[in-house]
Amino acid sequence: MWPLNGLRHPMEGDTCGWYLWAGEEFSWDADFFQPVHVEHLRLWRPEVSQYLALPPGWRFLIAPGYEDVWYDEGLLRV
Repeated sequence: MWPLNGLRHPMEGDTCGWYLWAGEEFSWDADFFQPVHVEHLRLWRPEVSQYLALPPGWRFLIAPGYEDVWYDEGLLRV
């Protein structure tokens, strides 16, 4: 499913801060995001691996033939 969206908040507890979703629809439902170990993520969507080193405050949006990566200071506000 495309596009693939990612955004990184500051790390908290035992999470790395990444939130990823596929598709154009975002939901505020409590169960919209599910925790995924990075090894499983690499099997599910290997194209994400190249973005995981981005620090908190960064976002990306990718689809076949399209890539956008940008800094969003708003992600750092608590």
